[in-house]
Amino acid sequence: MKRVYLLAVVAIAAAAALGIAIAKHSGYVLISYGSFRYQSGLWAALAVLACLILGVLLVRYLVGLVLTSSGVVNPWSRRNRSRRTRLAIEQGQLDLAEGRWASAQRHLQRAAEAERQPLLYYLGAARAANELGRVEDRDNLLERALERQPQAELAIALSHAQLQMDRGESDAALTTLQAMQERHPHNAQVLRLLQRLYRERGDWSALIRLLPELRKDKVLPPAELAELERRAWGENLSLAVSREGEDQSARQSLERAWQQLTAAQRQEPQLVSAYAEQLRQLGAQSEAEEVLRTALKRQYESHLARLYGLVRGSDVARQLQTAEGWLKDHGDDPGLLLTLGRLSLQNRLWGKARDYLESSLRLQRNPEACAELARLLAGLGDNERSNQLFQEGLGLLDERLLALPLPEAVRA
Repeated sequence: MKRVYLLAVVAIAAAAALGIAIAKHSGYVLISYGSFRYQSGLWAALAVLACLILGVLLVRYLVGLVLTSSGVVNPWSRRNRSRRTRLAIEQGQLDLAEGRWASAQRHLQRAAEAERQPLLYYLGAARAANELGRVEDRDNLLERALERQPQAELAIALSHAQLQMDRGESDAALTTLQAMQERHPHNAQVLRLLQRLYRERGDWSALIRLLPELRKDKVLPPAELAELERRAWGENLSLAVSREGEDQSARQSLERAWQQLTAAQRQEPQLVSAYAEQLRQLGAQSEAEEVLRTALKRQYESHLARLYGLVRGSDVARQLQTAEGWLKDHGDDPGLLLTLGRLSLQNRLWGKARDYLESSLRLQRNPEACAELARLLAGLGDNERSNQLFQEGLGLLDERLLALPLPEAVRA
């Protein structure tokens, strides 16, 4: 209250002083320019000048008020643009998560153009365009992202490669990733995507060349890397045969691929199996039998024992004797018993073959054992049991067949 009184006193004093000054010094103002001539009292001119200044300030205030007003006054104001951008981001991210690709692309592209750091929104819009099959839009969005944020080249290229792989554009993805590998040779994500792409393309030779870098940069866990290495070398052994037309050339190619392996790798059961299988398919039965026998002598593996029954060595009697030597420690292996049944068939020991195959089936109902025993029983004249086993083996190969409807006479 005291402040109000004080201001009132000051205002009265100022007004009184101004009145005395006006009365004492009336003065005048003369403005002349060419034919124009303006003359006024000093205080009137000062009053007009003050009004002009106040008018300018008022106009400036009103303009600022319009520019910063809400959408009701000015829908194109800075505040409203920020609000629209925020809404576009929220809606675009929601659409992207829920699979509304067209809406996601539209909203995220709008947000990206408005934001100062637009990378994530461009990437989201590119993903939505990719899902819609709009490859040109996808590439344009990523190009625009690179223009706006050139420092994010690697992130954009990785996203591009991933989207290309999702669309099955393996050649384009390979080009993208190889370019990034040259610029960023030790980037884990580049190497991870490259090994995945090589696996999808079946390019096992390229994957084998990439393995040292995967190991050096610790891109994959040790166990996963070891499994990948075994598979790559195994597939490479298979491809070594298929790449050559003539048997002799194929055999030489297979031997070269086998010799490329380290001594430790040549003892890996999975690689031994792949090598022996290729030898068998090339007709090198004796060599395949020797490879398997050596590997099984070193370390017993059930799948190698099963494969041993599919090859025919130079001495089938000795081969059967060798396999029977494993019975003492592995008599509960149905795969070994199947192999013994097959080797007994090769030696024309029909009773022994039947016993081994029956024992294998008691441990595990297997379509291969069913088929082998069915063939043997058919040869021995037991057609009824043979037919039953053939039907059982067929059902085991694909149990879905049993669920299909059949005519009444067949079910009976």
